[in-house]
Amino acid sequence: MAVPIDSTALRQPATPRPWWTHLYVQVLTAIAAGVLLGHFWPETGVALKPIGDGFIKLVKMIIAPVIFLTVSTGIASVGESKALGRLTLKTFAYFLFFSTLALIVGLIIANVFQPGAGMNIDPATLNAGAVADYQAKAHEATLTGFLMEIIPTTFVSALTSGSILQALFVAVLFGIALSHTGAAGAAVLAMLEKVSVVFFRIVAMLMRFAPIGAFGAMAFTIGEYGVESLANLGKLIATFYLTSLFFVLVVLGAMARVAGFSILRLIAYLKAELLLVLGTSSSEAALPSLMEKLERAGCAKPVVGLVVPTGYSFNLDGTNIYMTLAALFVAQATGVHLGLGEQVALLLVAMVSSKGAAGVTGAGFITLAATLTVVPSVPVAGLALILGIDRFMSECRALTNFIGNALAAIVVAKWERALDEDALDRALGGKLAPIAALPIEADAD
Repeated sequence: MAVPIDSTALRQPATPRPWWTHLYVQVLTAIAAGVLLGHFWPETGVALKPIGDGFIKLVKMIIAPVIFLTVSTGIASVGESKALGRLTLKTFAYFLFFSTLALIVGLIIANVFQPGAGMNIDPATLNAGAVADYQAKAHEATLTGFLMEIIPTTFVSALTSGSILQALFVAVLFGIALSHTGAAGAAVLAMLEKVSVVFFRIVAMLMRFAPIGAFGAMAFTIGEYGVESLANLGKLIATFYLTSLFFVLVVLGAMARVAGFSILRLIAYLKAELLLVLGTSSSEAALPSLMEKLERAGCAKPVVGLVVPTGYSFNLDGTNIYMTLAALFVAQATGVHLGLGEQVALLLVAMVSSKGAAGVTGAGFITLAATLTVVPSVPVAGLALILGIDRFMSECRALTNFIGNALAAIVVAKWERALDEDALDRALGGKLAPIAALPIEADAD
């Protein structure tokens, strides 16, 4: 979130800092150390799981207040309900187009490269019990249940339940009410904007623990699953990673180019957050920092407040690619031929089921299980084939989702003429000075 300071401060050159003090360097070093520890001392790596989990819990603790403050103050500053409605319509149109495109890309790649062909797995030999818990959760993931879960039990519980959509829901209501409450609303808005400064200072403080969290999470992943597990299903993993890379650089890159900037420069600007997502396998870990950086890069607060949190449930490009690619992999590996009609049905179901997957570890696997239940010819037990490598796939899903949502915020801001393109150029060019008001700075490079 943009901190209220003199705008001339943003034009002052940043004082060079030693390379080892940059957050992205520290996180990258921590990831490498975690991989080595998990590989050579796996038991110790597994024992470090609480460190990674603890850091993610710390960040999730702050997500709901950040969303509430950013969205409510942003909407209150918009004022007009018509402008808010237009912004919402454009946001969901963008999400629908690109999330559907991601599903189609996954479907096409699976048919062209057929990563599961030739495996000839007998479904009767698979351990169905290994995916029983995921199936149970998948049966609970109905569209009606998802929509009902958006409505919190109480106003306050929306900020304590851990649900991004519940926090977003009450924030939108509160922001609209603020904009229609006259002088009293203006006074509350001014107070909330000051409170926002404090909460983003907390975010900056917590980000300094990111290397420790990434170290613990990566040590656990390698220690628990082992690098050797990657070789067993290497074709699927390689296909998924290359497809995601193609989608980011070519598909999203083309959208970024149309909007007037380079996707590679955006990735460089968000490198610290992307490394944090890689290390923790959770895009939620970098959500508060992403919102702050997008505002500093010239995106208006209302746009960031609405697009980013909503995108974490409705714009999951990486998850969508994974769903259709993995579903066809299971079918191919078990010798099940899916006709065009069945693949279209799979695509349509995935369009609905994917909308409820939050940006947390394992959500994509549960959503995949929910999708396969409506295609009876594909054995759901086939998910056991990819259960062991899902953690490694989760990291790629999270990275792709994260980049997709960052791009969405900038593009929608440009459509709404709510983008400071000079600030964006400075940010993506590495010329944005650190925010002086924060004594503990989130890395701005």
